[in-house]
Amino acid sequence: MIIAIASDHGGFELKKVIKQYLSERKIKYVDLGTHSSESVDYPIYGKACAESVASGRADMGIVICGTGIGISIAANKVKGIRCGLCTSVEMAKLTRQHNNANMLAMGGRTTSDELAIAITEAFLDTEFEGGRHKRRTDMLDDMI
Repeated sequence: MIIAIASDHGGFELKKVIKQYLSERKIKYVDLGTHSSESVDYPIYGKACAESVASGRADMGIVICGTGIGISIAANKVKGIRCGLCTSVEMAKLTRQHNNANMLAMGGRTTSDELAIAITEAFLDTEFEGGRHKRRTDMLDDMI
């Protein structure tokens, strides 16, 4: 499994925490930026990460901005992406189980390191349930 990960300046510090967690789990990742806490535009990084996932260069993606809102909107503009903004472990599980999300968004200014790691773990370790949910994800895919 390869995870694409990207952030703007508001998510830069939390991205470092998540990269360390992925390394500890021996999960390969590609860091698509930003590489400092200098102010940048989140749509650039949300799009880059989403395109990496949509193209198949990465299996899943994680994007982080100050709140996770803007960068998740940017990611969801890319065809084939279902990016869920998660603020709890339960949301991370459900976005995988019910929505088959292939990207996770979090807020660097709104999520503690400990919670972000737990959310990431739940997201990566939860499988899509399919069934009635497949019909709905197919409808989402047809919308773009």
